[in-house]
Amino acid sequence: MTVRRWGHFVSALILTVTSACTASDEASRAGTPELRAALFDTILALTVSREAFSPVKDEHWGIDPLASMASLRAEFITADTEEGLFYALEKVSNARNDRHLEVGLVPGGLRLFPSAGVEGGEDPVFLAPIKILPDYGDPTVYFVADVSQNEAHFPGGGVQPGDRVVSINGRSVAEYEEAVRPYQASSYRPNLRWRLAEDMTARSALMPSSFYGDALELELDGENGVTSVALPYLHPESIPWANLAEPHYPDFLLEHSTPTYDLYLPENGTDVLILTWYGFRETMITDVDELMDMADESGWLDYDLIIDGTRSRGGSAGAYAVQRFTPNPFKTTFGNLRVSDVVPLFTDQKREEIASGGSLDSGVQEAMDDGSWLMDWLDTDVADSVAAGAMYTNDVPFKLAHAPKDSDGILQPAPVHFRGRMVAFFVPRRGSHLDQFASIIKDNSLGHIVGMTPGGYSNTWEWEEVLHFPGTEQPVARFMWNIGHTVRPNGEILEGNPAHPDELVVLTRENFRTYYPELVRRALEHLSG
Repeated sequence: MTVRRWGHFVSALILTVTSACTASDEASRAGTPELRAALFDTILALTVSREAFSPVKDEHWGIDPLASMASLRAEFITADTEEGLFYALEKVSNARNDRHLEVGLVPGGLRLFPSAGVEGGEDPVFLAPIKILPDYGDPTVYFVADVSQNEAHFPGGGVQPGDRVVSINGRSVAEYEEAVRPYQASSYRPNLRWRLAEDMTARSALMPSSFYGDALELELDGENGVTSVALPYLHPESIPWANLAEPHYPDFLLEHSTPTYDLYLPENGTDVLILTWYGFRETMITDVDELMDMADESGWLDYDLIIDGTRSRGGSAGAYAVQRFTPNPFKTTFGNLRVSDVVPLFTDQKREEIASGGSLDSGVQEAMDDGSWLMDWLDTDVADSVAAGAMYTNDVPFKLAHAPKDSDGILQPAPVHFRGRMVAFFVPRRGSHLDQFASIIKDNSLGHIVGMTPGGYSNTWEWEEVLHFPGTEQPVARFMWNIGHTVRPNGEILEGNPAHPDELVVLTRENFRTYYPELVRRALEHLSG
């Protein structure tokens, strides 16, 4: 069912569930069947009116997210425990296939008990002493990609890098994927496989406690046939990884490290730099400025640049980095807002954040001005869209971070910038602002992408609020909506639609030890052409 078909029921449904339901102060935190039914219908109605759906993503998955949410109604209503209702909420949220959207605990709301891996309001994650990755050459295969170097972590032995995973805690790979898929928020299938692989070896509150035992039980197929192992769950900091599948670059030496990147210089005097990129976070602008000072002083500005984004997180202000990594003008990403009841609240929230000098995005310095560009848009174009009853606002440069609303989004290189060519590496491990970074490179033909796509997820804005049982003051949990599209420089919605590589090199069970040398070899071949 399309958004517009659902939209006919929104106003009446919200009024019905809000006015018809009451509950006593003694009601359970998990509510009654009637309260849960009212809550479910409220969530669905608000999603119809607020969510910025991505048609290209829905086509990728082959589903209607609203229909997928609606199919969970009976399960939601019968979830009569706090843990059961929390995970029913998680399934409803994840039915939208959006990596950014999460369900969270709130004071006075649903509680997850220590058996679920949550104590003191925290969400500790314990790991088995192996790492698993997907084989992107075979959609049915996962394999052991790294192991602890402490042999005591393998009481029965039987684990070797490259072993194929046959079963997880008694479930075959296919059964495991089907069972855990509803608990995974993922916008793009290749990213889902990476997340499934990572989470196979973790014990956390991601899934109900029934999915976990005291140990991780695996069947592995290796050189000696199929063996069964039971691996302990350990604190992550206690595991000395061999780092077999982590980035490494033959004939390049580490020169400098920051939280944003590691800088590698060639041993043989080739005019190429490699940056292992870690994210667009709090120190990115300072770290990039430091890089440019070093490059200017050391005579590197004419070097070619290889940016390895395979271990990067998201963040903001990626265009600031791109302005220093290329000699070419480029168009940045754009974004919009879904017009709904949230927009006036969102506008007030941003006004308060800017007035208080706070960041617009979790501590990341993302705007090139003082927030006036954003407020100018919210107070004019966005307000006009609300008054006109539009479904979406106009598209403007992403979060008005680098240019005002009337800009064409074309940014010029910074006064000091690299003048050589660019190659970038990506895999489907992470996305968000990394996906924007990749799309800027791809859509503006700024460089050559080798490897795979990034994770395939990016929203301009999200909105979160505390859910209450309708007609009561009883909080339940924190819920989120995607309320804005990110628009690629080529004009396409980015969510579920990542930039594809110019040279596809998939990660497999056969090449995981040599994957990075192969990427570097191909990059150098391209740069020498």
